[in-house]
Amino acid sequence: MTARPRPQIMTVTDVAAEQIRQVMTSKPEAVALKIGLKKGGCAGMEYTLDWADEVGKHDEVVETNGVKLLVDPMAVMYMFGTVMDYQIDKFSAQFVFNNPNQTSACGCGESVELKPIDKAQMESAEA
Repeated sequence: MTARPRPQIMTVTDVAAEQIRQVMTSKPEAVALKIGLKKGGCAGMEYTLDWADEVGKHDEVVETNGVKLLVDPMAVMYMFGTVMDYQIDKFSAQFVFNNPNQTSACGCGESVELKPIDKAQMESAEA
């Protein structure tokens, strides 16, 4: 019996992928950008971005739009379906996460409240 391919946890826009590639040129030791979550902020959780010099045993590897991302295993259930973008406006340039699991965010945009994907959503994605 052949195993079904696993659904991709998240995707990256063209603009975000280009920004990741540009920054990675100055990080020759990095094999990927690692995305995770930590408790913090007034809404409860904050996204984390770190350069990884190796793939962790339980990291979820996402190759999308020409870039390699690692999703921390503790974040997978909160990141499912997320689209990572890069936005530039008058006052800032930053990665933003369009996450369907987000239920609210703080006023300053630094932290979010997320709900984990439920079993039914996971099963429908794997079908």
